[in-house]
Amino acid sequence: MWFAVFLLFVTVVGAGWLTRFVPTARTTWMKPLLAFSGAYLFTLTIMHLLPEALSLDPEVSHRIGYFVLAGFFGQLLLEVFSQGVEHGHVHYHTSHAGRVPFLLLFSLVLHSFLEGSILVKSPDAAGVGQSFYAILAGIALHHIPAAFALMAALLLRLNSFQRAFPYLVLFALAGPAGIIVSNYVVLEDLLQGGWYAALLGLVAGNFLHVSTTILFETSPEHHLNLPKLAATVAGCALALAVDLV
Repeated sequence: MWFAVFLLFVTVVGAGWLTRFVPTARTTWMKPLLAFSGAYLFTLTIMHLLPEALSLDPEVSHRIGYFVLAGFFGQLLLEVFSQGVEHGHVHYHTSHAGRVPFLLLFSLVLHSFLEGSILVKSPDAAGVGQSFYAILAGIALHHIPAAFALMAALLLRLNSFQRAFPYLVLFALAGPAGIIVSNYVVLEDLLQGGWYAALLGLVAGNFLHVSTTILFETSPEHHLNLPKLAATVAGCALALAVDLV
């Protein structure tokens, strides 16, 4: 459990730290990683999160659909404020120079907290406990381009790594906070009354929006791009291989 907390924190801080060494204007290296993480998240959602949410609440399984839709369209709303940072968008507008993008930060923190909150290691958490590390890997991979894009946006506005870094740490703490709250604060309440199934449905909808947006955006011109195609196939194959382990 504490390994998961450590991994999510270090992944975000490490990815944000890359902005000290990698030009933020050159993000072509991010496209294959985005394609890989998008395919991994999409496959994991279809093969694990959705079936497990339905199995947890079989008597009213149609109710899960409402939470999936809420997660999908809720993420659409969050991206109005986050400007697509969740899937690696780096924006170069300087009209708000010197201002901290609090709405962007809030949407990313909420997004990350919800992702971390489904990482519950309990016999009552259906297959999520068995696929704990596979889901953890998907969230960590997804956070790499998000943290890089966030730090790039903060540096553009604040023009100082020292001023921007505390806000990166805030984002880095959100996922671990979700893990800790779900496992040590509200675990019993979460696993009763179908709340955990609803949470899985909500995050599944969230993942569906993020992953499909990533996959569509990595090839907007609909041309065959072998590196992106290979990364997409590899991400899908790795998520499918989870069932074989």
